[in-house]
Amino acid sequence: MRAILVLSIFLSSFLSLAQNTGASQDLTTTYFFIRHAEKDLSDPKNRNPKLTDEGNARAENWAKMLVDTTIDMIYSTDYIRTQKTAEPIAKSKNLQVTLYDPRNLNDPEFQQKTKGKTVVVVGHSNTTPAFVNKIMGKEKYSAIDEKVYGKVFIIKITGDIITDTVLTIN
Repeated sequence: MRAILVLSIFLSSFLSLAQNTGASQDLTTTYFFIRHAEKDLSDPKNRNPKLTDEGNARAENWAKMLVDTTIDMIYSTDYIRTQKTAEPIAKSKNLQVTLYDPRNLNDPEFQQKTKGKTVVVVGHSNTTPAFVNKIMGKEKYSAIDEKVYGKVFIIKITGDIITDTVLTIN
């Protein structure tokens, strides 16, 4: 719980600072990219498993972490584990989860819809860093280890300036 409080303070400060920098007429777009929470691995043949109890708790913690952050949109892939990870955030913000195709990342429609917004994107160990790389226009991040569920990539775009921060919350 203390980590959530510290992270909330950090995020609030980070967002306030970023909004006060750069050209005053440029919109700032902020993305929070998270990997889905812990999934049930009991059936290796199940390609669409639910979250474990630990995963459900982590999903609730993501919502707590973002409680003081205005969120405009939430995106998820069309899998139970990603949608269930996004659900507590969406519920706390009274938003619907929009599905996206991880094979079509950062297309012009997505860019236009999210410009100037604060957006949460829930993906997978491989698609989350790939999406971040696509937005940044460079190959900076590799796939997340299968055992790691607590990374959040925070990408801010103001005009031509793109900043990135990665935090690990366990």
